[in-house]
Amino acid sequence: MENESWSEIKVSTSAPYLNDTLLPMASYCEGYYGVPGLHPSLPNYLWLEAGTNFGILADDDPAQDHQNTTNHLVTLLNNAGVSWKTYQEDISGACIPLTGTNLYVPRHNPFVYFDDVTDTNNPNGAYGFAHIRPYSEFAMDLASNTVARYNFITPNLCDDMHNACYPVNDPILQGDNWLAREVPMILNSQAYANGGALFIAWDECDSADTRIGMIVLSPLARGHGYSNTIYYTHSSTLRTMQEIFNVTPLLGDATNATDLSDLFIATNLPPAGLRISDVTMLGGACQLRLTGVNTNAAVILLASRDLKDWWAVSTNAPTQTTCTMMVTNTTGGPWTGAFYRIRQDGG
Repeated sequence: MENESWSEIKVSTSAPYLNDTLLPMASYCEGYYGVPGLHPSLPNYLWLEAGTNFGILADDDPAQDHQNTTNHLVTLLNNAGVSWKTYQEDISGACIPLTGTNLYVPRHNPFVYFDDVTDTNNPNGAYGFAHIRPYSEFAMDLASNTVARYNFITPNLCDDMHNACYPVNDPILQGDNWLAREVPMILNSQAYANGGALFIAWDECDSADTRIGMIVLSPLARGHGYSNTIYYTHSSTLRTMQEIFNVTPLLGDATNATDLSDLFIATNLPPAGLRISDVTMLGGACQLRLTGVNTNAAVILLASRDLKDWWAVSTNAPTQTTCTMMVTNTTGGPWTGAFYRIRQDGG
């Protein structure tokens, strides 16, 4: 999201979905600040990707400001075998979008500024073409559970609270309406239920209150409207992503930042590698295939109808690192319409 301070968003009558629905179920920050002196948009997006703005203080296209460095997040992810993709609203998907089109602007898409992603401003570069995709493809990827592990989503200039657009002519309400349409799709997905996390962030603001929004939704988050006043910046978000995916070295100012771990319940984090890899319907039951299992600890299947209250519905003592668990109508808890997650004793 774009260009609004936290005080302009929180309790705003133009943001009923954010304030009345998301915040009561989320963890969020009361002390997340814009990087001091960092304006306009592009330097902030670069900072989220690399922990620095490379001295850039303008919104020029990649033709002027492309960077020949591999020291940025998605390259670390790719080198570590962690899949990534960015979904940009209003691009065609026919090429790498190096210039503005419709209500898309490159300055809100940091990945097009790195030569190793774009093959140095080549609109037909295969790697960038595969990883920079139209937002219209996101719903299909989410429904088929083929989304990458790290996904960066940018709405267009009307939906990200940047412009006042007809017929609403209220940037905050436009963005709130977009979130109300799109966030439920994510929260109802298998990717989210399987230990996923959704970070809703703003890039900057120009008001006297330099705090900006950071809202986190996750089955692994404290949630229930938890907030703190810890000092955070975009460096904190970058550091958090590096820690989640275990990629090093820490980039730029991420080395100096406090991560966002306070927003999560650390004891609910699954062991590295533990995941639901497949879901199969077998008659009246649902079979979950688990991989990355620790054979020295019980696997516990938890269920919830509201992503707030969770209870154990099944326990399995695994003998192999891959196993299955069944969810049936007789399982002690919700079945259809429920969210499920897994954990192991001791972590």
